[in-house]
Amino acid sequence: MHVASLSLTDFRSYESVDLGLEPGVTAFVGPNGQGKTNLVEALGYVATQSSHRVANDGPLVRQGAARAIIRSVVMREDRRALIELELNPGKANRARLNRSPVARPRDVIGLLRTVLFAPEDLSMVKGDPSERRRFLDDLLVARTPRFAGVRADYDRVLKQRGALLRTAAQARRGSRSGRRAESDAAFAAAGAGDPLSTLEVWDAHLARHGAELLAARLELVEVLRPLVAASYASLAPDSAPADLEYRGTLSTGLGTGGPDGSGDAGGADRAALEERMRAALLEVRSSELERGITLVGPHRDDLFLGLGDLPARGYASHGESWSFALALRLAAYDLLKADGGDPVLILDDVFAELDNRRRRRLAEMVAPAEQVLITAAVPDDVPAELAGSRFDVAEGGVTRVR
Repeated sequence: MHVASLSLTDFRSYESVDLGLEPGVTAFVGPNGQGKTNLVEALGYVATQSSHRVANDGPLVRQGAARAIIRSVVMREDRRALIELELNPGKANRARLNRSPVARPRDVIGLLRTVLFAPEDLSMVKGDPSERRRFLDDLLVARTPRFAGVRADYDRVLKQRGALLRTAAQARRGSRSGRRAESDAAFAAAGAGDPLSTLEVWDAHLARHGAELLAARLELVEVLRPLVAASYASLAPDSAPADLEYRGTLSTGLGTGGPDGSGDAGGADRAALEERMRAALLEVRSSELERGITLVGPHRDDLFLGLGDLPARGYASHGESWSFALALRLAAYDLLKADGGDPVLILDDVFAELDNRRRRRLAEMVAPAEQVLITAAVPDDVPAELAGSRFDVAEGGVTRVR
């Protein structure tokens, strides 16, 4: 798989740009702030329909423009796909495949698969659990695009259930203040009806979607574990071994971790997880009604990253943290490649962050990929092992120099 062309209209800093690309290594070189990352961010968006830099689409549209358009031609063996995405902040995005509209933009996910390395990856090791959950879910979608729908369904139910819990919490607080009738009337007016019977309906929806997402995450972690360990050992041979462990919010009974965050749920099937999640929601219902939030489910789980007997977060050095983040991405690449077809590798300003040994090892590991796209501030940041095509990026323009 490789990207044959990229065209942007009103995306980030670019009013218009049109690039032809080939298999092999391509480097985008130029000072910081000139738009190098914007180019590879656009390709990452085609693959995942999200940005590795921002949480929503607003900043992706050039200032003063109403919308942005990304066009990319993706080649896979002898098949050609023209993917067009129209980003409309505050409105529904639109997508076209080979110039024909598709029902939903997410229907084109999977046509381009990328693995993107970026400085932001350090947050997978040092940051909040949400960063590690996103890593798992993005990889799930890359492997099996239908999980984009599973994740969207879970998020939708979680949001609606959360709104019900907040309304119920406000009603309970109102009743304690002597305003029970008034609060119950407000609750009914909001369309919630009887909170307990309504919650049972949302519990069933949440458990069904949550169990599907959780079962897939658990299977993914089991497959990733040896790949991450091997990649980390190659990058940091003198360090303690790396390991992964899924830590969930479900209570014990299926091998899942309890509220203290211990354990994993390896081997639990989807039906058993759904049953256990519904039971767990009943167990914490009183607390949820008091606090107005959903306390059980994949949205509160974490991927534990360990080095030897210690957690990487808080104990790993800067170099070890970088190596772990890179190992996660390399493992994702190996897994996607094993599924069939090299994903496009994107290395966004990564080499400047690495010492010479890690820089050399990473270059050796990614060089065999069918297509590698690199951004760098200066030509010397690109290792000799990754010499190839080069574009200079400066003053809003992109110029091919070789």
